[in-house]
Amino acid sequence: MYTLYSMQRSGNCYKVRLALAQLGVAYNRVEIDILKGETRTPDFLARNPSGHIPLLEIAPGRFLAESNAILCFLAERSHLLARDPVERAAIMQWLFFEQHAVVPNIGAAYFWLCLVKGGRDLQRHALDDWMEEGQRSLAVMNRHLSENRYFAGERYSIADVAIYAYTHLAPLCDFELAPFPALQDWLARVAAEPGHIGMDFDPSALSAAAE
Repeated sequence: MYTLYSMQRSGNCYKVRLALAQLGVAYNRVEIDILKGETRTPDFLARNPSGHIPLLEIAPGRFLAESNAILCFLAERSHLLARDPVERAAIMQWLFFEQHAVVPNIGAAYFWLCLVKGGRDLQRHALDDWMEEGQRSLAVMNRHLSENRYFAGERYSIADVAIYAYTHLAPLCDFELAPFPALQDWLARVAAEPGHIGMDFDPSALSAAAE
């Protein structure tokens, strides 16, 4: 069974938990708090020298890092990753977009405004840039979704899983979604997908309640 090192309130970790839930894959979860430096301990760095989560142990002593690489691994031969080379490339296109346009702006704003105490004051110099670039990225997504049901066309894929993770948190960190109706409709479609779980979903709570 896989072991996922994850933080409940991390968008990058959430996307992996969401994919695992929608694929029906059982796993053990180890909660890691990056705000307490738990990814910088010698024990964790021995597993992932970059000191980042999520981290998936796919076999004893064998680890896979980087959230979108983990998504690709998990989705192989599933409905979340196309086999056709062109369709697969379209999925990859949006995975790369998520990493260079969504995470550095919406993801950064979420981290500093919602997770770090006093983060707004600490990052006031960067906030305007995050807002400007984040709104631009939301506009790009809205234009695409005005003509496509999902990011890689008409079928839900790991591209949607990846982009949803931080995009659905955008209103929590000062981004305005009202100008983007197609994006809002897409968020609702993703939330209605079979097996969808929210960021705050904790499977251990269900296990405890059943005992």
